[in-house]
Amino acid sequence: MTLPIIFILFLGFLYIGSSAIDVKGHVSWNDVCRGYNQLGHSRVVLDNDKHSGGILKDGSFVIPNVPSGTYLLSVISHDYQFEQMRVDVKDSISFEEPVVEVRPYVLGTPMSPASTILLPYPIKLSARQRFNYFVPRESFNIMGMLKSPMILMMVFAGALVLGMPYLMNLWQNSRESRRRCHTHRVLFRVVISSLDSPHL
Repeated sequence: MTLPIIFILFLGFLYIGSSAIDVKGHVSWNDVCRGYNQLGHSRVVLDNDKHSGGILKDGSFVIPNVPSGTYLLSVISHDYQFEQMRVDVKDSISFEEPVVEVRPYVLGTPMSPASTILLPYPIKLSARQRFNYFVPRESFNIMGMLKSPMILMMVFAGALVLGMPYLMNLWQNSRESRRRCHTHRVLFRVVISSLDSPHL
């Protein structure tokens, strides 16, 4: 009686143990990254380092004991950018190994629904571009300076300080000219009125 129970428990442990799998893949060298020496120490991770594996000198990698589920695969590298992929580890119906499905993933898109495009397994990765950490120093640009609000305020204040005496002089001259014009008008009216009046 106890022998069938032990056998069933043994099969249950085998099934639980078989629900985890080693996810395997390979990094293909290309013109962007020509080999392991250029790549340096890098790791392939699932879901932000929930599971991870190192990249060997031949470009292969293994992420051990990955349970069933949906993961986002990415490469952590200091100098190179790699594409991200969606990895689905599914339990098989029989007591065989779980099935691994690999699909492309575009950053910023939802994980569900999954893409209909299936990629080959073991996973193949390649570097897309090299990170450029060097930012060239900006050269002197007079137009760029004039676009700055602080420079515009300084130029306006300087023009106001330099132009204020000229404006004050212009304003005083206009007052004087208006006063003279008014005096001439009054004299003209007096002369006209004296000409129009009969002589006594």
